[in-house]
Amino acid sequence: MALTSIWTATAPGAPDFPRLDENTRTDILVIGGGFQGLSTALHAAEAGTDVVLLEAETPGYGASGRNGGQVIPGLKDDPDTLDRLWGPQALDFAGNTADVLFALVRRLGIDCDAAQTGWIQAGDKTAHLPGLKARMEQWAARGAPVDWLDADAMERATGTRAFRGGWIDHRAGKVHPLKLAFGLAAAAQNAGVRLYCKSQVAGLDRDGTGWRARLAHGPTVRADRVVMATNVYTPSALNADLPRATVPANSFQVATVPLNAEHLARILPGGMVVSEIRRVGTYFRIGPENRLMLGGRGSFTDPTTAGDFRQVEAELSRLCGAGLAIEHRWFGRVGITPDHRIRLCNPAPGLMLATGFNGRGVALATALGKAMAEHLTTGAALPVPVLTRLPTLPVHALHRIFGSLTIAYYRLRDRLDR
Repeated sequence: MALTSIWTATAPGAPDFPRLDENTRTDILVIGGGFQGLSTALHAAEAGTDVVLLEAETPGYGASGRNGGQVIPGLKDDPDTLDRLWGPQALDFAGNTADVLFALVRRLGIDCDAAQTGWIQAGDKTAHLPGLKARMEQWAARGAPVDWLDADAMERATGTRAFRGGWIDHRAGKVHPLKLAFGLAAAAQNAGVRLYCKSQVAGLDRDGTGWRARLAHGPTVRADRVVMATNVYTPSALNADLPRATVPANSFQVATVPLNAEHLARILPGGMVVSEIRRVGTYFRIGPENRLMLGGRGSFTDPTTAGDFRQVEAELSRLCGAGLAIEHRWFGRVGITPDHRIRLCNPAPGLMLATGFNGRGVALATALGKAMAEHLTTGAALPVPVLTRLPTLPVHALHRIFGSLTIAYYRLRDRLDR
């Protein structure tokens, strides 16, 4: 079965960037052409720094071009917890990630279907409501534009009676993530970034006080500083710790045929995006060509047939009714940390990396890339703590077994909640 995402089907062709075929030198080398890498490279170049970006495939090839396109501010911790854990600078950064992305899109004039129409976090059990309300109230106390939605308001907003309540964060919204990646790549090149595709880095070594990256097909890049922005698509030969720092969970997604006028009047008429608070919940929105999109956790093995998407399609029917034919199926990987917190690491002089965006990567990776560029070019403080060693997960090779058992256990607990 051909897996074709709605993003690939509705985006223009990938920008035509060359392969790097000769040795070169730069101030900052960015490895990885997703949101984090593109944002870091763009902002560093705009500050007047010479930047080379190397992408093994094309911009947005990994998680940045395969996600649900939901632009959600904040980290997974509630504001009070985040304030206590990492301080007000981290909280301010987290609360502004969506605004940073939308402001960047406007400034650069990127055509990526951006709409700051809000995000709903929904609960389908009474047990979910106190936690959701507390989270909303904590953001409200800090001036965020948020509102509570009871069951009737949730039905009007989402088109389904499946939810008992939830809250809406008006800072949030949606984008076409692959168009965004292509637009950031073009903007980075216009800012002076030397951007190369089909240029996989096979090795990274110290080179005096700097670094030397060796490409799989031979050329080398020498750089004073390196940002490794490859996340869950990092080959172990490039960095041994980064692939073992998170569980690379598969997110399966589907998109329906275009909705008719009756469906569009009922399902998400205000254009919001939705994600559930369940331990193994779903997320959904209206996507390109007025198609309903829904995603959720899939198996830890890559899908090969339409039957592998049965669980996700059943969730779509549960929420929005049967009878909506599916035209697109695809998947991507999400880097999950045990505590659902991001890892920002400086494991050696002049080397920085980040991983563990935990499903918030569209806004978070873009905003973090900007913050990393400011740190590298001006010495500005970073918004979250910086580790000197990236913690890895024990028996990571068995993550598929443990992950599958954990998901089954969480699904059972979701069913038992009242």
